[in-house]
Amino acid sequence: MRKKKKKLFKNPPSKRRFIFAFASIVASFNNTLISISDLKGNVLASSSSGRCGFRGTRKKTPGGAKYAAENAARVAKSYGIKFIFVNLKGVGAGREAALRGLRGSGLYIMSIFDTTPVLHNGCRPPKPRRL
Repeated sequence: MRKKKKKLFKNPPSKRRFIFAFASIVASFNNTLISISDLKGNVLASSSSGRCGFRGTRKKTPGGAKYAAENAARVAKSYGIKFIFVNLKGVGAGREAALRGLRGSGLYIMSIFDTTPVLHNGCRPPKPRRL
């Protein structure tokens, strides 16, 4: 006797509707990651510069971040999301461009939180390389 497959969702994604969501943007020096989740924390859409086809040094550009944000926003809008709370983290070049991509795709940004970790003169840095 075959086992029944476990359902991934209680309701199919087309029936689940949300209005508010969280958008987390992590902008590192090498890539920009964007994930959009509902208010419970379940990820609805995610994208990155690398996933959108940018490779090598083009991944860290603002253009790649903007394209990745537009891509994630398009999937999120299929769930009915209109308003987002943005959480920014990191110091990469794609921070502002990802915000512009989310706003340009038709999502309304309610608030922006910046949770970039700031050093308070913690660990001693490594000694310089000798070549």
